[in-house]
Amino acid sequence: MAITKENVIERIEVVTEYKHIQLATDLVIKEDGTEISRSRNRKVLTSDMDISGEDAQVKSIADVVWTQEIKDSWASYKASQEK
Repeated sequence: MAITKENVIERIEVVTEYKHIQLATDLVIKEDGTEISRSRNRKVLTSDMDISGEDAQVKSIADVVWTQEIKDSWASYKASQEK
């Protein structure tokens, strides 16, 4: 009886004017190749976050959408909210 766990990216979306990346990942547990459990986790990544530990797909998307203009715009927005 072999039990395995696998994290699967189910959805990647780019949202808002600041190009936030929304991730939906499923933790799939299988016993002898048959799925016995699945749970979903969601998170949002912003251009000021360290994404070095993320999947290569996510990094590739961030490289494209997180331009310096987007990063500066997000930083300005956050600064305006801290006042």
